[in-house]
Amino acid sequence: MTRADRAPLRRLDVQLVGSHVLVGVVSLLTTAALVFLLAPRLFDTMGSGEGQMPGHGTGRGRGDGSGLGPLRPEVVSALQTALLWGVVAGVLAAVLLGVLAARRVLKPVNAVRSATRRVVEGDYGAELPRPDTLELRQLVDDVGTMAERLSETEARRVRMLGEVSHEMRTPLTVIDGQLEAMMDGVRPATPENLALIAAESRRLHRLAADLSALSRAEEGRIVLDLSPTDIGEVVTGAVERLRPQTEDAGIELSCQTTAGLRAQVDADRIAQVVTNLVGNAIRATPGGGRIEVDCHRDGEQAVIQVSDNGEGLASDELERIFERFYRVPGRRSPGREAGSGIGLTISKHLVAGHGGTITAESGGPGQGATFTVRLPLAPR
Repeated sequence: MTRADRAPLRRLDVQLVGSHVLVGVVSLLTTAALVFLLAPRLFDTMGSGEGQMPGHGTGRGRGDGSGLGPLRPEVVSALQTALLWGVVAGVLAAVLLGVLAARRVLKPVNAVRSATRRVVEGDYGAELPRPDTLELRQLVDDVGTMAERLSETEARRVRMLGEVSHEMRTPLTVIDGQLEAMMDGVRPATPENLALIAAESRRLHRLAADLSALSRAEEGRIVLDLSPTDIGEVVTGAVERLRPQTEDAGIELSCQTTAGLRAQVDADRIAQVVTNLVGNAIRATPGGGRIEVDCHRDGEQAVIQVSDNGEGLASDELERIFERFYRVPGRRSPGREAGSGIGLTISKHLVAGHGGTITAESGGPGQGATFTVRLPLAPR
């Protein structure tokens, strides 16, 4: 807290009391000014009117207020004294009411502050008071929402640390085991055994790169280089780069695109999404299977669909497939490297950054799966 923040005039209770006193003083001073301005004229008018009443002499009927003239100084003095005491009494009443109002307002505010401190200290389940005042209740609701979000963020952070540790443990265990076996002479340092270590090392590098990309995506720090782009050309290019992999795996790969689908996108990022989807389809599709990639227009959107007739997904797996580090249990294609488990999570953030959506559908295990990306097209 700075020195300026400790100044008395910055305190809410002082400001509330001061506002009451200010309103009271201004009201009383306004009343006093009106009284002093209007009272003499009223006296003169009343004196003039009284002199014109029947049964009184004409000597008191002059408009100079001589009928009340002798009483005027005493009346003015009495008014001044009464108004002075009125100002004093009004200020005291304003101070008293201000203190009571300040206490009533500050009591729930202090309770909210106390609960907020507990949230700052990590007690995200702290029970927040529910004031009767509408604005304070809304403030409490906002603080409660903030606490829930912080709790979710902390839970994700802890879970991600555990997941990263788990993901790194497997390749490190393989590398460590292979190296120890070679040093002990149990396994020879042949190109095949060294290739296994190299593969696990590449897996660690890929995991590190994916984690960096995921971190930037979740924090909204991925910079998109948007430019007018033909979506069909991007999709075709990404598919053709993966065609050698499908040929080696004995998988049929087809790609159909509609010409003229232009949109403001980052071509490299969209290619990354398509590469991820097709790569996942390759891992989920056995030899002799089929992968179909289709890019077409649907209204004012470009639709990219990647379908396969491979292992498919159960309904509960569809809900979790975009979670980071989630892998379908038991899905490991022999001879193919497993993914890092966060590619779909990164793809979801990249598509959302373009204002689009990505969804997954499947008829169930063994029925294949279809991933659909929708991106807004540029105005015609």
